[in-house]
Amino acid sequence: MAALLQSPLHDRHEALGAKFAEFGGWSMPLEYPAGVVKEHTTVRESVGIFDVSHLGKAVVEGPGAADFVNRTLSNDLRRILPGKAQYTLCCDDGSGGIVDDLIAYLYGDDRVFLIPNAANTAEVVRRLAAEAPAGVTVTDRHRDFAVLAVQGRNSDEVLAAVGLPVGHDYMSFAEAAPEIEGVGGETVVVCRTGYTGERGYEVVAPNAVAGPLWDALMAAGEQYGILACGLGARDTLRTEMGYPLHGQDISLDVTPNEARLGWAVGWQKDAFWGRDVLVAEREAGPKRVLRGIVSVGRGIPRPHMTVSLTPDVPLGEVTSGTFSPTLRKGIGLALVSSVVNPDAEVGVDIRGRREIFQLTKPPFLDPSVRES
Repeated sequence: MAALLQSPLHDRHEALGAKFAEFGGWSMPLEYPAGVVKEHTTVRESVGIFDVSHLGKAVVEGPGAADFVNRTLSNDLRRILPGKAQYTLCCDDGSGGIVDDLIAYLYGDDRVFLIPNAANTAEVVRRLAAEAPAGVTVTDRHRDFAVLAVQGRNSDEVLAAVGLPVGHDYMSFAEAAPEIEGVGGETVVVCRTGYTGERGYEVVAPNAVAGPLWDALMAAGEQYGILACGLGARDTLRTEMGYPLHGQDISLDVTPNEARLGWAVGWQKDAFWGRDVLVAEREAGPKRVLRGIVSVGRGIPRPHMTVSLTPDVPLGEVTSGTFSPTLRKGIGLALVSSVVNPDAEVGVDIRGRREIFQLTKPPFLDPSVRES
């Protein structure tokens, strides 16, 4: 069995007392001594910092690189200008299933920077490289950069205190060379993106400067009560927003139509992987869809639990489920039959006990991610 990869910040996490877990082939912090609920609440109320260096990184460059990406990935890069980012999907050309969801950063006609999920980076790169035209290269940069996510209403103050650019539009990015000891002279990319539903940023930096940058951000955030946050809180935060997680809510067995991600598909484009099968499915209507579920009682849903309309009429299963620290109740996502009323009450089999949940449309609370 291959050894787990480690973030360049691994020693910082150990010093903070992190509990680690395997994720996408990496050993990453699951939580710190404060605990998941405290970390979650701190992000919602002030600011937290996550090490998400396990996320993939890939560069597509060369003449016509942006056009090539646009002919393969689902969303329409022509909708955005250089300096902007876009959520998009890599779909299988035969089945339309989701190979991965990722963020594309458009630098220009000849360069696109991609951030896929950790476990899927090699496959996304393989598929793109196999079809890249002459002159366009696809390079896996997975291990070259760290990614630090500063999330929460005080994220602007924390970044500004260390000389990083803030205030740019949601889904845009800016480069900077902050004068931080140990960082000065190195270019980092500050992206107005995140996975928490809160206003925030993701900072992509060369591995060599990740440690000093982390230290500076932690010091700048001290007056706001900043906490290092692990993947446990990242999961509860994204679930409250209804953001899908690849490998649970979306996969090769789930299409964008089923996942209700049609907004991330450029339906008017002439070509993208999976276009024909997805257009046909969209016209016919998917047989199952991803919906939110909220507990009417005290039940906490977990992945793979059966969802039913009545005890003897199964509808599907839970794909993500957790206790919401903000709402103080069980919430989740479930892939269920599309014929059921979208706000119906359903049952979830929780260890042999049928608990009642309400179907709903996420997010489960109002996001502040787009606030100016």
